[in-house]
Amino acid sequence: MDIAGREEERHVLREAFRSGQPHFISVYGRRRVGKTFLVRAVFDKEMTFEFTGIHGVDLPVQLAQFAHALNQVIKPKRAVPVPKTWMEAFQQLTRHLHGLKSNKKKVVFFDELPWICAPRSGFLSALEHFWNSWASKRKDILLIVCGSAASWMIKNIVRNRGGLHNRITKQIRLLPFTLAETESFLRMSGVKLDRYQIIQLYMAMGGVPHYLKEAMPGKSAAQIIDATCFSPNGLLKDEFTNLFRALFDESAGHDSIVRALAKKDMGITRSEVIAKTGLSNAGSTTRMLDELVESGFVTRYMPFGKKVRESLFRLTDLYSIFYLHFIEKAKSQGRGSWIKQALLPAWRAWSGYAFENICLLHVGEIKKALGISGVYTEQSSWINSKKSKLPGAQIDLLIDRQDFVINLCEMKYSQGPFLISKKYAAELHRKINVFRTATGTRKSIFLTLVTTFGVEKNQHSIGLIQNEVTMDALFELK
Repeated sequence: MDIAGREEERHVLREAFRSGQPHFISVYGRRRVGKTFLVRAVFDKEMTFEFTGIHGVDLPVQLAQFAHALNQVIKPKRAVPVPKTWMEAFQQLTRHLHGLKSNKKKVVFFDELPWICAPRSGFLSALEHFWNSWASKRKDILLIVCGSAASWMIKNIVRNRGGLHNRITKQIRLLPFTLAETESFLRMSGVKLDRYQIIQLYMAMGGVPHYLKEAMPGKSAAQIIDATCFSPNGLLKDEFTNLFRALFDESAGHDSIVRALAKKDMGITRSEVIAKTGLSNAGSTTRMLDELVESGFVTRYMPFGKKVRESLFRLTDLYSIFYLHFIEKAKSQGRGSWIKQALLPAWRAWSGYAFENICLLHVGEIKKALGISGVYTEQSSWINSKKSKLPGAQIDLLIDRQDFVINLCEMKYSQGPFLISKKYAAELHRKINVFRTATGTRKSIFLTLVTTFGVEKNQHSIGLIQNEVTMDALFELK
């Protein structure tokens, strides 16, 4: 099966298949990100047994579907009976796998694991027994479990404190496509957009493969966004409503956190989240923040020179940001509605913020463009304290390098080469001086501009900008 990107993840899966050892792999990530497709694409011809859980059904229905899946593989003269328990189901699976004569590695795939593991179903204990008592002793078994509820997968599989403690041999946290993977995916789909158009599409959809499938050949980014996000039948018009319900049992809190974060571009602390949402100052709020981070919706940043408890949480899921800024507030729908909004000042302000988020999601690519991929760095943000007597200043991306340099990154989205005016040049000089004075750093500061089409050379840019990174660098593989 053809698959775009996912080079690292495919390598992990193929190496596990080729190894002479048993492997137990956990694959998790937000829904629609392509977890199932990845596993099926890599093991298109090697899949020995696959079972997908069904949402919201009782134990007898799950077991009946398991028996059906096993019978489809075995094709016996007399059908395997529906097991009464998961322990019995795994006994049936073990007999089938043990009876296979081939020495080739056998791939066993359980998809949508959280749906299978209903309370008191007994699935997890049966899975533990299957792995610990039989599969882990066989060199020819590759067991893969997959689920969209990232927090559930981490708690119950990756960090299991019972019989599966430390049993996972590999884990894959599948995130949305990078820009490079998005470009590859669109090309495979016959969609020929230039990189500026791809970035516009990425601003609205992010790199979620299921969303990007809506892109049609011969359509501009604006037309695709119109049809997908503002048409009454568009896939993404109401996707946000169901997004968190499908991932979290108590999704109202997650929804309120995301909405609070969407109102603060720079990100906010945990205490500010509590103040803005009314959630309790308890472990449940910390858990929800962690779940949003693990699922890829929110990114946790350590402000420069701050402690862990002062971490900032920033909404970086591009679709959620676009939905809350535009789709939810749309007064008109249908063809041309997005093009009309894209002409308004609100879009220009938002597009700059969206481009910043894209850059924050591609720091590895920025480092490669700067030639510092091999240098140890720490990524952070910085804002001058309100208690300081110095002028206000904010930096969204600092790359603090072990070679005694700090890249102070400014990210600017424009339709052509970015022009540094006299006023903006003075602002940049002031920002550098405030940062140096407030932090007391002795490191060299390299002012770095990340733009779509580069910086237009003039008397204000010469001698001020040490590094330039254009959007083409964001499309490079790390």
